Amino acid sequence: MLKNAIVLTGGIASGKSTVSALMQLFGFRVIDADKIAHKVLDNSVSQIAKAFGEEYIKDNRVDRKKLGSLIFANKDKRLELEAIVHPQIKKKILEEAQKQEALGKPYLIDIPLFFEREGVYNIDKVLVVYTSKETQLERLIKREGLSKKEALLRIEAQLPIDSKKERATYLIDNNKDLAHLQQECERVKEEILNDSN
Repeated sequence: MLKNAIVLTGGIASGKSTVSALMQLFGFRVIDADKIAHKVLDNSVSQIAKAFGEEYIKDNRVDRKKLGSLIFANKDKRLELEAIVHPQIKKKILEEAQKQEALGKPYLIDIPLFFEREGVYNIDKVLVVYTSKETQLERLIKREGLSKKEALLRIEAQLPIDSKKERATYLIDNNKDLAHLQQECERVKEEILNDSN
């Protein structure tokens, strides 16, 4: 059990990156699973080429956008990709977490698909960044330049945001503006610090 760890999660385009940046400003250390995943992906070029084809490799790196379109439209392909990269991602996250545990202070591990991978990580505290499905859709189309159909495929590949909300230890509402989000982060920071004392 990682007793000082708090998982930071939410839905796609719910604002986890912004919350992560704000919590770091408040002094929390954050382990970013996405950054680790990007490194692992780039180190798995030959396996990806073998599993999915050379067309998913560009300039000796994985073409993440192209691979994303494939795996979000095809669950079997998504599971195949996870089987290649997930064991390495988990190993790196746990290595980083052990260093943080040694410091004895609460820290965050940003794991977008924490609830989807039930039981993979032995962590019992979860901070969920919540936003409505409509807001997710709007942000995702704007951010990634996706069609409504593509954006919905990505949202629906994850557990519904409302069921994540129900399982949160700490909840940050990100349906309004940045000033409101900052207040939410401030409030949760106090809750976490009170719980850890």
